[in-house]
Amino acid sequence: QFIPLAEETGFIVPITKWLLEQTCIHIKAIHSFAPHMKVGVNISAVHFQQDDFVEQVSHIVKANNVHPRFFKLELTESTIMPNAEESVQKLVQLKRYGFKLAIDDFGTGFSSLSYLHRFPIDILKIDQSFIRRLSLYSDDATIVSTIIMMAHNLHLAVVAEGVETEQQYEFVNKKQCDMVQGYYIA
Repeated sequence: QFIPLAEETGFIVPITKWLLEQTCIHIKAIHSFAPHMKVGVNISAVHFQQDDFVEQVSHIVKANNVHPRFFKLELTESTIMPNAEESVQKLVQLKRYGFKLAIDDFGTGFSSLSYLHRFPIDILKIDQSFIRRLSLYSDDATIVSTIIMMAHNLHLAVVAEGVETEQQYEFVNKKQCDMVQGYYIA
């Protein structure tokens, strides 16, 4: 309930700026014992669509003396697809600064395979709804397998979201999914 309200009122922008500043502080602390750790930050469509989004994010990271490579900016398909051409330009700029980029909740939005190879992304995160239904519907297993194979052929890492059972873990592991997140692991 909070995020949609913050987006509707426009408060999501200052909240995200504050979050990025706090993330910089935490990255510095984490690097004292895990110097290569990256931190993922979800980016709101409202914030991403601002004309100066790239400048805002890069300024915050630079001002806090943290290298952008330690950030994994996560954007949903529905964030980047409506204005795909503009999104490509912003993503290219972010990539040039050194940010890692991920498409979150992949498979639930308006993905266009013709754009997927144009987005300079590093990671596809398979939406948990597909993982949740792996044992119920063979079509979802086929979709997950296909996403993993397609991502690897595009030289992208793949994350299976919402892995909560050993059966789900074994399935995505057998399909050579690069990473998992969910309650089965932690």
